[in-house]
Amino acid sequence: MYDTVTIVGNVATDPTQGRTTSGIPVTNFRLASTHRRFDESTRTWIDVVTNWYSVAAFRQLGEHAKASLRAGDSVIVTGRMKIRAWENNGKQGTSVDIDADAIGHDLRWGTTAYRRSSRATVDAPPRGGAAPSDAVSDDAGSLGSSDEMKDIDTSWAANDAEPAGSGSDLVGSFPSGSGAS
Repeated sequence: MYDTVTIVGNVATDPTQGRTTSGIPVTNFRLASTHRRFDESTRTWIDVVTNWYSVAAFRQLGEHAKASLRAGDSVIVTGRMKIRAWENNGKQGTSVDIDADAIGHDLRWGTTAYRRSSRATVDAPPRGGAAPSDAVSDDAGSLGSSDEMKDIDTSWAANDAEPAGSGSDLVGSFPSGSGAS
């Protein structure tokens, strides 16, 4: 039995994508959760300890995580925690792994743009049982049909000089001097 946990932290490594031995797509990244406390003597916040987690997101959640997350992003991850001992080249340690059920940006520290993907799943054939004829090949690194994947626009996730939400792309933006930021 696994414990279900929710961890708030920062993506420490850019997500990488692969497949399990049975062909299921999986996205992996490291998550750092730093605990802080207020030091009365210096009147500053200090980092106390950082816990490290290995996060695995499977199937469509993994596809979306790969398209949406970058190292440094503040996120909230909910999933099943597994603690396991490891040994490699004479070194031993303990790893804390999370099989993610849900991942989202922590909106306390920034903004994000949500884009809903189609509800079709890649694990089940379409109604009628026939396999889609326009499926994207594994070489493309995507899942589902090409029409399904066209619905996922990740151009907003690209790092560019202008931060998201700072320009004329805001709908209903606040007038100058309104006090909103």
